[in-house]
Amino acid sequence: MATKRELCLAEDQKWSELIGVLESMSPGQLEEPGYYPEGWSAKDLMAHIASWQAEATQILEQLRYDTYRKADLDVDAMNKAFYEANRDLPLSIVRAELWAARTRMLTEFNQLPEVTPLAEEWFAE
Repeated sequence: MATKRELCLAEDQKWSELIGVLESMSPGQLEEPGYYPEGWSAKDLMAHIASWQAEATQILEQLRYDTYRKADLDVDAMNKAFYEANRDLPLSIVRAELWAARTRMLTEFNQLPEVTPLAEEWFAE
């Protein structure tokens, strides 16, 4: 099982790669549809990641308070709802939410006394 430190280092490395790519793009490129065949832009991807980070924060909090109950998620429905909720937001808001969601997720993760088997399982999915 990976340690919290190992998980944080891996997340930080991938985050740096993502941010490097996003920062290399102009605002126009970030908002141009076509990142995915469904027509998503890089901005839509940023909102998507922020939404899942917010979801992870809720689960981490439940793990910390031992209130987590594994449930089947309708990932497609959630992705659609996230897209609908964020698609008209300005790039500046999406960017702020992306950073804020990550900060909140890592804060909650760091409050776990250790990586529990449930947390490890959830992050492995």
